[in-house]
Amino acid sequence: MKIFVKVGLTLLLCLYLIILSKLILFKYLPMQEIINHFTFSYSAPYWNSHNFIPFKTIIFYLFLADININIRVDNLIGNIIGFIPFGFILPLLSKRLLSFKKITISTFCLSLTFELLQLLFHFGSFDVDDLILNTLGGVLGYLPIKLIYSFINYKQGQQKNSLSNT
Repeated sequence: MKIFVKVGLTLLLCLYLIILSKLILFKYLPMQEIINHFTFSYSAPYWNSHNFIPFKTIIFYLFLADININIRVDNLIGNIIGFIPFGFILPLLSKRLLSFKKITISTFCLSLTFELLQLLFHFGSFDVDDLILNTLGGVLGYLPIKLIYSFINYKQGQQKNSLSNT
């Protein structure tokens, strides 16, 4: 039974990563344009609004931007929500990844991969604030798993104590 759960979670993670890739890298591009990006034959202008300054975009959207609230929510909350499943699924696949530090590093690395692909293949713009928000999303996805495992361990400890006292 355990193998079926692992296979199911692995398939779910793969499906999630495919959907996430589509949403991050290919959201506005038709197939021919995607191919041109990968062959480095993309000659049209692309977004040169890269951000390498931490919190610049976050502060802009929260306090300075004179734009529609939906755009703000899509950019800030969307980056967080998009990575919550990653932080939730990963520790379920492997107990080795059941630590705050490992989930934070794994989520950061996945986010960095997407940002570097955007920068390298001109799919969008690199934004260090996306790294921050995406990593926060992964950590938020991890928290329910950590709480559940902590509760289970607490209950098991109570059961052991009650058995040893009798």
